[in-house]
Amino acid sequence: MLSVNVSRRKGERKTPVGAAMCRADFGFEGDAHAGAELRQISLLADESAAKIRARGLAVGPGDFAENLTTTGVELLTLPLGARLKIGKVLLEITQIGKICHDRCAIYEQTGDCVMPREGVFARVVAGGEIRPGSAIEICRTEDAQ
Repeated sequence: MLSVNVSRRKGERKTPVGAAMCRADFGFEGDAHAGAELRQISLLADESAAKIRARGLAVGPGDFAENLTTTGVELLTLPLGARLKIGKVLLEITQIGKICHDRCAIYEQTGDCVMPREGVFARVVAGGEIRPGSAIEICRTEDAQ
């Protein structure tokens, strides 16, 4: 895990934090996107953000409003229903990509944004604390109980 990011309001970049408490069927405490829906936690690989950096824009963790910035995990290869274990936290992939109704500042500056295509969303099956540097384990559904 490269970074854990939260924001108090929707529509803004998230701020990296030293740790965040993740609640089952909710998301991160204090994050504007938390709630009882299927997109409780958002993930984006830093490798995806690198595509925008290659266009000359200095973007980093949280700039795409993702909760978790990962590295070394091929998020886009995960099927719906796949589970990720991060310490005691268990996430289940519920959506890959999203419809972007408004063009964000990143799109306006570069003509592209990777979050609608490469962002991954999950619901929280089991809660706990997540910190930057935590290992991410990809589990088969039947092994992740």
